[in-house]
Amino acid sequence: MTRRLAEVAKKVGVSEATVSRVLNGKPGVSEATRQAVLTALDVLGYERPTQLRGERARLVGLVLPELQNPIFPAFAEVIGGALAQLGLTPVLCTQTKGGVSEADYVELLLQQQVSGVVFAGGLYAQADAPHDHYRLLAERNIPVVLVNAAIEHLGFPGVSCDDAVAVEQAWRHLASLGHERIGLVLGPGDHVPSARKLAAARAIAGELPDEFVARAIFSLEGGHAAAARLIDRGVTGIICASDPLALGAVRAARRKGHDVPGRISVVGYDDSAFMNCTEPPLTTVRQPIEAMGRAAVELLNAQIGGTAVPAEELLFEPELVVRGSTAQAPRD
Repeated sequence: MTRRLAEVAKKVGVSEATVSRVLNGKPGVSEATRQAVLTALDVLGYERPTQLRGERARLVGLVLPELQNPIFPAFAEVIGGALAQLGLTPVLCTQTKGGVSEADYVELLLQQQVSGVVFAGGLYAQADAPHDHYRLLAERNIPVVLVNAAIEHLGFPGVSCDDAVAVEQAWRHLASLGHERIGLVLGPGDHVPSARKLAAARAIAGELPDEFVARAIFSLEGGHAAAARLIDRGVTGIICASDPLALGAVRAARRKGHDVPGRISVVGYDDSAFMNCTEPPLTTVRQPIEAMGRAAVELLNAQIGGTAVPAEELLFEPELVVRGSTAQAPRD
């Protein structure tokens, strides 16, 4: 007990006597200090005293699939900053291969009595993935917000970049440069944002041959393998579902002896960090990360405050950023 008092006191910057007063429900402590002590207990992994367990912590889980793709640290920065401004403490949960799963993180967050959870790029976007942990959150009435397209019927509010508009912008850009054989590098077949991108491409193209659509895992290596197949099939323009996929496509073209953008044009998606520093600088569709992140926090905070939020999806307009990876289609 003495060690716990000392650690919590040091974390909050108050005396051990003040921590003791909070834990024992004694008067004479400001509400701000009381909340800070309870949050410190949660962060340090100590159980709250029995009489205080009914209150949810001022903690919010932020669950991300990875940090290698720069788009996810960017979302974490925006969402974490917006939560902090509201007096909420973000708890970053990042999955690793063979490590803690998304469902495991949900169990841990529930044990910490979090006030809510924001998911970005999670299993909710894959139709064939397990979803029981989302239902568990719904049953416990934990406020949840999903960032980017989810499968239907989960019943949570969400904020998404408009995938259809993104593909339309990229497609029209390549078409204006004279490209007629345009291919897509997308995520797995059950990935909802990729399905939306494919539907939009088919709508604008009129007819899109199946061989001009390649699936990949979301990584540079996945983009390389998928783009190599498309190049062998004769495409001159490639639209990718993420920036790492697009960088893989650039590498695939060069490994095959093709100039980018002289022979192959590549468009990414996200406009994540350093895409203007690649060689060539990447043409990509920018997600409005700042607006989306702040909207997600507003939706979550409303739920935490007891306001009913419709289980709807807010769509945000993307922006095409033209750089050096796209050019006129080759004439031969």
